[in-house]
Amino acid sequence: ARNTVAEVYGQLVAEGWLTAVQGSGTRVAERVAERVPNRAAAADSNPVARYDLRPGSPDVSSFPRAAWLRAARRALNRAPFDALEYGDPRGRPELRAALAEYLARARGVRATPERIVICSGFTLAFWLLCQVLRARGGALAIEEYGLPTVPPTAAACEVPLRAMPVDEDGAVLAAAGDAAAMMLTPAHQFPIGVPLAPRRRAEAVSWALAGDRLIIEDDYDGEFRYDRHPVGSLQAHAPDHVVYAGTASKTLAPGLRLAWLVVPPALLAPLVATKTLAERHPGVIDQLTLAELIRSGAYDRHIRRVRLAYRRRRDRLVAALGHRAPDARVSGIAAGLHALVDLPGGLSEAEAVSRARERGLALSGLASFGAGSAGLGPSGAPPARHPPARHPPALVVGYAKPPEHAFTAAVARLTAVLARP
Repeated sequence: ARNTVAEVYGQLVAEGWLTAVQGSGTRVAERVAERVPNRAAAADSNPVARYDLRPGSPDVSSFPRAAWLRAARRALNRAPFDALEYGDPRGRPELRAALAEYLARARGVRATPERIVICSGFTLAFWLLCQVLRARGGALAIEEYGLPTVPPTAAACEVPLRAMPVDEDGAVLAAAGDAAAMMLTPAHQFPIGVPLAPRRRAEAVSWALAGDRLIIEDDYDGEFRYDRHPVGSLQAHAPDHVVYAGTASKTLAPGLRLAWLVVPPALLAPLVATKTLAERHPGVIDQLTLAELIRSGAYDRHIRRVRLAYRRRRDRLVAALGHRAPDARVSGIAAGLHALVDLPGGLSEAEAVSRARERGLALSGLASFGAGSAGLGPSGAPPARHPPARHPPALVVGYAKPPEHAFTAAVARLTAVLARP
């Protein structure tokens, strides 16, 4: 015991909490308090958001825990022992078969299990595609507003980019120029919120077929539609020229890190070879569990339940803005998990985000999703010193993320930010 006490005292001396002088005993070190950060001051200078209305995440408190546990138990009871070995880099056959059936039924995707590749999240899936695109050569055309991780990922893979403006009909495809591939969010453009118009959908398919080009279809929230019939996948019209990308991040939870690609036959071998170097496959147990969740019908039931909940939240958001901030125009709300809120005259995105932060609310301005924010100008040229605004100042409001008990308070803070002084 005496040795243990001596070791503890020695460690405290080594870390500077105590001082030991031979013949004078051991004392608490002076001015220790000055070494401890002033947490209150740090919190005041950079307040932590209590509420979060940024887009990109569902309400993870709605994750179907009981159904997931039941599915995991059934899946493990049925799984062969070799399921826990290193397996096919495309992913478990049970999940690929379940997804082939589900995607055909829910999104009109034409796929066989052999052409589906399971990845640890969309970012990795896109990185794999960029590696294949670099080997094929040519530029990738992306929507001028989109997922912020896309431009830096493409740049890291040395894939040249072209930016396509977005208007009320979706991406302006003519701006793709000489690109060899384009990436679209045709069902619900992120973050503007418009669907790709029928004539542009036809134009995209013709573009791909005419030049043996490739389309990456990011169907990030295709399951959530409210005021319109579902928009089918582009992939169904050109399965040999369209890579369909989906994810469980919006329907279930981003922490699962489960995404999937439906890959044209010509791309399958090089993509799987690249994937084998990056990751063998995602966690087997989660793959088996999701397969069972889909097979049992629990996945569809969960989507129907949260779709209704998100529709009600959207309606509450629109009603609150109309009542308390009538000058803020709301659009892009027929589908998805976010709304585009144009700011009242004179209010900049930076000011709105700052006001919200002071109220403990995290918000995202539209400009943060622009290709120019990643150093990409129109048509892939270097950005102008002061690039012209492509869209009026706006906020991209994700109404799905807050748990239900916090949603009303989050919206109240949003309307306070947008209301006239």
